[in-house]
Amino acid sequence: MTISSRVTETSMTTKALGDLQRSLSRGQKLQSQISSGKLLTRPSDSPTGTVTSLQLRGEVRATQQYSRNSNDGLGWLGTIQDSLGDASSSIIRIRDLTIQATNAANDPQSRNALAEEVDNIKATLVGQANTKFMDRPVFGGTTPGSAAYSTDSTTGEITFDGNKNQTTRTVGPNAKVRIEISGPEAFGEPGTDTELFTVLSQISKQIKDGDTDGLQTSLENLDTAHGLLKSALSDVGARYNRVEQMKQSADDHLLSVSSQLSDIEDVDLPKAIMELQIQQTSYQAALAATAKVIQPSLIDFLR
Repeated sequence: MTISSRVTETSMTTKALGDLQRSLSRGQKLQSQISSGKLLTRPSDSPTGTVTSLQLRGEVRATQQYSRNSNDGLGWLGTIQDSLGDASSSIIRIRDLTIQATNAANDPQSRNALAEEVDNIKATLVGQANTKFMDRPVFGGTTPGSAAYSTDSTTGEITFDGNKNQTTRTVGPNAKVRIEISGPEAFGEPGTDTELFTVLSQISKQIKDGDTDGLQTSLENLDTAHGLLKSALSDVGARYNRVEQMKQSADDHLLSVSSQLSDIEDVDLPKAIMELQIQQTSYQAALAATAKVIQPSLIDFLR
C-alpha cells in the first residue's frame, strides 16, 4: 500500500524556492569560473582533479628549475669554450714564433722581439685562464678566490691558486652535468715540463739565449700542452651539447605538463559562456513557472 505524501502551500513554496536556489547556485558557479578563468577554485570542486593539479604543479616547478640550471650550465660552459678557443689560437701563434726563433740567422734584437711577443701572449693566456662567469673563475674549481692563477711580481712565476673540486648542475631527473674544468685539466699540471705556462717561460728564455736545441724540446712540450687544451675543449663542447639537449627536453616537457595542467584547471570560456546563457534562460523560465504555481491561494478563491 502506497501512502501519498501530503502537498501543502508551504511544501510547494519550499520546494520551488529550493529548486530556484540550486539553479541560481549553478549560475553563480559558472559566473565564478568565467571570472577567474579556473575550473578549480576549491578542492571540493574536484578532489581527484585537485590531486592531479598539485602533482602537475610540482612537476612544473621541478622542470622550471632544470631549465634554469641548464641555462646556468650553458653560461659556464660557453664561457669556457670561448676562453679555450682563444687560448688555442694564441698557442698556434706561439708555435709559429718558436719555429721562427729556431732560425740561426736571427740576431739578438730579433730574438728579443720574438721573446717579447711570446711574453705578451703568455700574459694574455694567463688572463684567459682567469676568465670569470658570474664573478667566479671558471678554471678555479670551487675556489673562493677571485682568480685561478696568480703571477709573482718578482719572479714572474705563475701559480695555480684554485682546486680540482667539481661544480655540477642537475639538468634533469637523475642527470647531473659538470659545468667547469680545472686549470690543470686545461693547461697542464703545475710543476711539470708540459704545463703551458712553464713551457712558455722556457720558450721565452731559450729564444733570448738563442738555444735552438732547447727550443726543439720546448716545441714538443708545447704541442703536448696544446693537445691537452684541445682535449679539454672537446670535452667541454660535448658537455655543452648535452646540457643544451637537456634544456630543450626540459622546455618541451614543461610545455606538455603546462598543457595538461591547463586542461585540468583552466575553464573553456566559449563552453562556459554558452552554459551560463542556457542556465540564465532556464532560471528565468523557472521563475516564471514558479510564479504561476505558487500564486493561487485560498484567499484568491474566497474573493
